[in-house]
Amino acid sequence: MHKISRSKIDLFTDCPRCFWLDQVKGVKRPSGPAFSLNIAVDELFKKEFDVYRSKGTAHPIMKEYGIEAVPFQHEKIDVWRSNFTGVQYHHKLTDLLVFGAPDDIWVTPEGTLHVVDYKATSTKDETDFGSKEHHSHYMRQVEVYQWLLRQNGFKVSDTAYFVFANARKKEDGFHGRLDFEIKIFPHVGTDSWIEPILEGIAHCFKKKKSPSCSKGCLYCHYTASAGAE
Repeated sequence: MHKISRSKIDLFTDCPRCFWLDQVKGVKRPSGPAFSLNIAVDELFKKEFDVYRSKGTAHPIMKEYGIEAVPFQHEKIDVWRSNFTGVQYHHKLTDLLVFGAPDDIWVTPEGTLHVVDYKATSTKDETDFGSKEHHSHYMRQVEVYQWLLRQNGFKVSDTAYFVFANARKKEDGFHGRLDFEIKIFPHVGTDSWIEPILEGIAHCFKKKKSPSCSKGCLYCHYTASAGAE
């Protein structure tokens, strides 16, 4: 059985060759520095929403956007949100243990769950959510979480929410702080693509030679120069 994270599913979707080199040969894509500020914003968002979770009430921004839900109280919420465990499901057809860690989960009065993801950015305009290339990664991310929760027997809405914290640059100085504008963007997802991808991943593990790279994959130039096949 292979343990596959949500991020590795995204890697396979980007380029099967990069996935095979990563998972079979141990040749990783080059990575940049960790986004420490983004991680800090995630942690602070979790603490903030946990206050309302403990009360069983909605966060003011949820009320502002007319979202009829509250942060989900569940004994496994901290396990699910941990990157090392996450929500897990053994996909028996492919013998893959799939896992992923959503930032948060909200629940409606009817018991339907909404997957929630926190994002930190600093841009002039983040109102055109869905129009940028990296947004497709965000969408696949929450769709995997939706699928995982459904496989664990929960009723999950197709609508996920992105809570964006956008750092403002119009202030007269830094003054030891960043001010953020908080917005929520809904995304109506589908998980119909996930099981075919899992079957492709299982088949990829059996390959003796690397599959062809995706068209235009810049990372494959790196692995070729490193002599990895």
